[in-house]
Amino acid sequence: MIALPQVSQVAQTIQLALAPVFLLAGIGAFLNVCVSRLARIIDRARVVEEKVLNSRGKEHDRMVSEIRVLDQRMSVVNGAIFLSVASACAVCLVVILLFAGNLFGAHLGTPIAILFSLAMVLQAAAFGTFILEIRLASRTIHIRNEVLYHQAEEEAG
Repeated sequence: MIALPQVSQVAQTIQLALAPVFLLAGIGAFLNVCVSRLARIIDRARVVEEKVLNSRGKEHDRMVSEIRVLDQRMSVVNGAIFLSVASACAVCLVVILLFAGNLFGAHLGTPIAILFSLAMVLQAAAFGTFILEIRLASRTIHIRNEVLYHQAEEEAG
């Protein structure tokens, strides 16, 4: 028969699991930011798609260029989301193994350390991917010179 853990053992395990749980909250906040950016990119892509079909000349070329970057940004943000979710899954496994190790008296220190390290590597990769998306966005958001230095035409008197 499996010996049931004492309340103090469970309390100690909960204390050990608090740091990974706070990490999950941070990953959740980061995922919220990524999903919000993805939604804004999709909204902008829908607007540009309509304009591409009705534009001609230099304006058409500019719109096509913008929609290509938007498509690339969608892929990059999706990559950041994937990496963050994978990191969150690894953190969840860490918490599960902490409790399993305590409940069954198993020595799971090595797998827990490996999973936690993996979670950190995945989240670092997600942050790096997010930086790439920000760089892509900043390259396309420049205001064109013809708009910056536009002057109203004087009326013929």
